Amino acid sequence: MGRATSTECLHNFCKCVYYLYNIEYLRRPTAQDVQRLVSKHEHIHSFSGMLGSIDCMHWGWRNYPVAWQGQYTRGDKGHPTIMLEAVASYDLWIWHAFFSPTGSNNDINVLNESDLFDDLLQDRAPELQYTINGEEFTKGYYLADGIYPEWATLVKSFKCPMDPKTTKFKRYQKAARKDVERAFGVLQGRWAILKQDARPHSVNKIKRMMYACVILHNMIVQDNGNAISDLEEDYLSDPTNMPRRT
Repeated sequence: MGRATSTECLHNFCKCVYYLYNIEYLRRPTAQDVQRLVSKHEHIHSFSGMLGSIDCMHWGWRNYPVAWQGQYTRGDKGHPTIMLEAVASYDLWIWHAFFSPTGSNNDINVLNESDLFDDLLQDRAPELQYTINGEEFTKGYYLADGIYPEWATLVKSFKCPMDPKTTKFKRYQKAARKDVERAFGVLQGRWAILKQDARPHSVNKIKRMMYACVILHNMIVQDNGNAISDLEEDYLSDPTNMPRRT
């Protein structure tokens, strides 16, 4: 096929993958998912109430409009990029994917734009019961790096640990937070298109390409039998807890 035809086929494929499978493979965690995630993370990482790890990655944009160059370029990158905010669990399943913020943003700006904590703010987040240091908690949390804000639902490490207790916590937190970094590495390793700069002129086409890669990544995790949650069981038992995307 010619270049134009193959490019059009790629865009149509990504569009079909997104609209057919995003409800299943980009869904929010159900109550059953949350219980399994928390149990697995407590067993593997020794973190009670941990839902996953959050971080951002950049995807370079090659054929960007020149007028948008400053908006999509950050100093440490040197070229226009579009950002993906993701939450991944130990099995590398990406439970939350928010893609389209301009590359000039940092992780805090992207977090403020995303809908990650909408359920928590509207008191629709699944309830948990766990105790840490004698204090009971009812909501889960995510592990994050130092740039994220000081929120109760984000657990960061100590910048300068001064005693064995905080040093140990920093080591464990850093090791557990690598789940999302491994997910990014596997995502880029599986789909070579993410290693190269995106070529479409349209942000919407690039967005569908990224979401298609995430969906296919989650499909592979499930097909390999590595998924913590049983997709079919949870999907049938709680079909109302689906992502609302446009």
